[in-house]
Amino acid sequence: MPVAPQSVSSGPLPLLRAAHIGPGLAVTVVAGLLAVERDLAATTTIVLVAAVLTGQLTVGWGNDLRDAGRDRAVGRTDKPLATGELAPRTVAVCLAVAAVACVVFSMLLGWRAGLVHLGVGLACGHAYNLWFKATAFSWLPYAVAFAVLPVVVALAGSDPAWPPGWMVLTAALLGVAAHLLNALPDLADDEATGVRGLPHRLGASVSRVLATGLLLLGSVVVVLGPAGAPTAGAWAALGVAVVLGAVAMLGRGRAPFYAATAVALVDVVLLVVAGP
Repeated sequence: MPVAPQSVSSGPLPLLRAAHIGPGLAVTVVAGLLAVERDLAATTTIVLVAAVLTGQLTVGWGNDLRDAGRDRAVGRTDKPLATGELAPRTVAVCLAVAAVACVVFSMLLGWRAGLVHLGVGLACGHAYNLWFKATAFSWLPYAVAFAVLPVVVALAGSDPAWPPGWMVLTAALLGVAAHLLNALPDLADDEATGVRGLPHRLGASVSRVLATGLLLLGSVVVVLGPAGAPTAGAWAALGVAVVLGAVAMLGRGRAPFYAATAVALVDVVLLVVAGP
């Protein structure tokens, strides 16, 4: 049922909620950790984090602006635009400011990193919001956007390079799995408003199993991909990922979701520690 309108808020918390700040910060932290692992200069790392964060803000705000009518129709009380807690104009202005800042920060990383971040990574995020979200190819922007994150980091600074293929593949697998898991809580609301991406077509159970399988494949790639024999710590982490994956596939209640999320965290740690 439609939500009753609330008074317009001027505080920062509704703006942060509308920006999907949790996932946005998660992506930003991963980018920052990859930059530290690559030993980028402190100033470059700060600019990189600012570029990724402002880009994530534009994607989050763009998503809620695009979906405000749908969210209102299904009674999403957690969506400030749908409840009237935020004015669309306020969000649009914030999006525009963040977009300008993102362009500036991205290009300060160097033209290679800047163009990849803006023309591929950020473009994929907005393409998902505008079209891919409701199609069977909803996974594709996530795969590409996550895959280019280590590319942006590797191309940033005074010594641009291309990251190893295993790192790009692992990031892409993480992206698709993140899409599948992120969509699970909203499947019913999305379908009620005509949004039928890949997770909606597969269903909750299949999406969870597929996401877990992709995460475990990512674990294998990040352990076996780097040159040389895997360390004992890498093997141990892979073992933990397999156990968590079994819980994600066979468990009941909320345990499978939490276990799959834990596998994703293991993969992120392995990706950062393995380095370029």
